[in-house]
Amino acid sequence: MRTFLRPTAFVDAPFALDGRTLRIAGGLVWASAVELILVDGGRRVVSELVPVDGLEEAIASLPDRPQRSARATLARIIGPRAPLLLGERTIRLDQPQVMAILNVTPDSFSDGGRHVTDPGEAAGAGVDMASAGAAIIDVGGESTRPGAATVWEQDEIGRVVPAVERLARAGVAVSIDTRKAAVMEAALAAGAGIVNDVSALTWDDRSRDVVSAARCPVVLMHHQGRPETMQKNPQYGDALIEVYDWLELRIAAAEASGIARDRILVDPGIGFGKAVRHNLAILNGLSLFHGLGCAIVLGASRKRFIGALSNEAPVTERLGGSVALALLGAQAGVQLLRVHDVAETVQALKMWRGLRDEALTPVR
Repeated sequence: MRTFLRPTAFVDAPFALDGRTLRIAGGLVWASAVELILVDGGRRVVSELVPVDGLEEAIASLPDRPQRSARATLARIIGPRAPLLLGERTIRLDQPQVMAILNVTPDSFSDGGRHVTDPGEAAGAGVDMASAGAAIIDVGGESTRPGAATVWEQDEIGRVVPAVERLARAGVAVSIDTRKAAVMEAALAAGAGIVNDVSALTWDDRSRDVVSAARCPVVLMHHQGRPETMQKNPQYGDALIEVYDWLELRIAAAEASGIARDRILVDPGIGFGKAVRHNLAILNGLSLFHGLGCAIVLGASRKRFIGALSNEAPVTERLGGSVALALLGAQAGVQLLRVHDVAETVQALKMWRGLRDEALTPVR
């Protein structure tokens, strides 16, 4: 039997609620209840909503092994997330931050072809997104949209390195979005400070060693299947629990390769081998992933399921849904929001932060 804890019943501030709230990951979100989930044989056998002031008693009532697991999970939920140290830049993770998407590909689902032939223009777009409030610019040279073909690593290097170099020289914090060890090496040497791997370091046998040697942060993203076929017929028994379990295994593999847990971030992989209902189940249960003890990255911007829920809106007409999901992530305590529409998302987060700051200001 396995134990899971999902923080919920979020409150604006913990004032006058001593002992009745949990601060999530050292951030700006407090939960007043926790969903206690017990899973046996792949099935949820218990799902109980427990007020925070009753959580100790509920955990103490569990058998020994699930009790130890619950206590370890609870410690990971409330433990502060270390800031990202990216060269001269420090990205704090005690508040939601924006990771901007910069594709230098001819075929990405949202903006393919806009920047693939002009590194200067690509870097300029990245600088503009940083100026609009993005903390990190995530540069990718291979589309991993459903049906996308694999790109030869030297072609991918040729696309990303010129943009990474220019952005790094401009003082921008840069992430490299790739599955390939050679691309990771080239981009890190060019000034990138974090690796964002949609395969969670499973596609290339050398990738874990590259990240470990570089001592850089890494995003491990869940996926089911390969980009060419991942949306054909994805199957899950319990999508939320299965994604959590898979990420837990990938964290353990990364740690075994010498990658410290405080340098690991996790991404549930919205749209990567998931039907609409799977995406929605994961988003509804998003705060469960705090139990992994890693910062969370949410990349739901302009995804196909937004269109599916809004009269098949094309990719250019998914801004409202994208911002709504970014705010859902912020409210659930997500640390990094990976988005296309930087200015709009930053503005929405400023409103969220303003409300939060007011709630955290003592009444005089």
